[in-house]
Amino acid sequence: MDDVTLDAVDRGLVHALRIDGRAPFSRIGEVLGVSENTVARRYRRLRSSGVLRVAGTVNGTRLGYTSWTIRLRCTPDAAGSIAGVLAARDDTSFVHLLSGGTEISCNTQTRSADERDALLLEKLPRTRRVVGVSAHLLLRSYALPGTWLGPAVLSDDQAARLRPPPPEDGTQPPEDGTQPIEVGAADRALLAALAADGRAGYADLAKATGWSDSTVRRRAEALRAAGVLRYQVDIEPARLGFHAEARLWMAVRPSALQDVATAVAAHPEVSFVALTTGPTNLVAVVNCRDTEDLARYLTERVASLDGIATLESAPVIRTVKRAGPPLPL
Repeated sequence: MDDVTLDAVDRGLVHALRIDGRAPFSRIGEVLGVSENTVARRYRRLRSSGVLRVAGTVNGTRLGYTSWTIRLRCTPDAAGSIAGVLAARDDTSFVHLLSGGTEISCNTQTRSADERDALLLEKLPRTRRVVGVSAHLLLRSYALPGTWLGPAVLSDDQAARLRPPPPEDGTQPPEDGTQPIEVGAADRALLAALAADGRAGYADLAKATGWSDSTVRRRAEALRAAGVLRYQVDIEPARLGFHAEARLWMAVRPSALQDVATAVAAHPEVSFVALTTGPTNLVAVVNCRDTEDLARYLTERVASLDGIATLESAPVIRTVKRAGPPLPL
C-alpha cells in the first residue's frame, strides 16, 4: 500500500463512511464543509492506494447462519499460507496472525450443519501443519466493528446528518435474529458484488445480478432495512493512529457476564465484544495507540471489572482479511 497520510478531511470522510458506507459524496461534502468533488477525489485516492474501502457484509443471523470464532495453532512455516487459504473463503472475516506468527484467529459464518462440519471437523484438522484448533460459537454480540468509537471525529450533529433514514414502512429488523429471511441466487450475486465494493454503482450491480438498476436499488435497500446487509469501512487501525491491536479472551463469572460484557463494549478502545461458548466466555478486540496504552488498558480498565477470572491476550501481528475480500500483502 502507498504511504498515504490522512488529514482532517480524510478522517472526516472515514467517519462519515462508517456511519453510512453509501452516503452520497454530496451529503458528506456538506457535512465536512468541502465540495462534492473534493470528497470524491479523496475517496478515490484512498481506495486506489489500498488504504480504505467500503465492504458490504452479510449479517448471517438474519439468514439463519451460525457464527464462530476460530483459533488455530500452526507450525512456524505454515501460518501465513493457512491464513491466506482461510481468507480466500467467502464465509470468513477478520483473519489475523497473532503473537509469534504461529497462531491464527478468524471469524466465520456457516450456512448449514454440513458446512460447519466440513470446516470444523474435516478440513482444518486434516491439514498436517495445523497442530491445534479451537472453535467457539458466537452467541451474542455487544459491540461490532462498525460501532467502534476510535475513528470518531465528527460532532453529534454532523453524525446525525449522515445517518441513513429508517425504512420507509417504519419497520426495523428483529434484534434477536428470529424469523430468518430467504435470499435467492440474484441476491447472493448482489451481496457478493457489494462485498467486493460496497459503493459499486447500480449499473454495475445490475450487470452482476441481471436485474434492472431500479430493481437492484430497491433490493439493496430492502436487504439493508431487513438487517441482512451492512456496510463496513475496511481500514487499518494504524492509519488512524492505533498501532497496538489485540484480541482478548476472558473467562467471566456467569453472574457477572452481562455487566462485564456491557462495560467492555462501552470502552472506546473496543471494536468487538461477543459472548461465546468454551472455557472462555467473552471475546473482545481492542485497538490502542501503542503498547503502553494497551498495558494501561489491561491493567487499569479491564482489571477493575469485577467478575473476570482469567484473561488471555494476543497482539495482532498481521491482518490478512478484515470485513471484505482478502487484503493485498
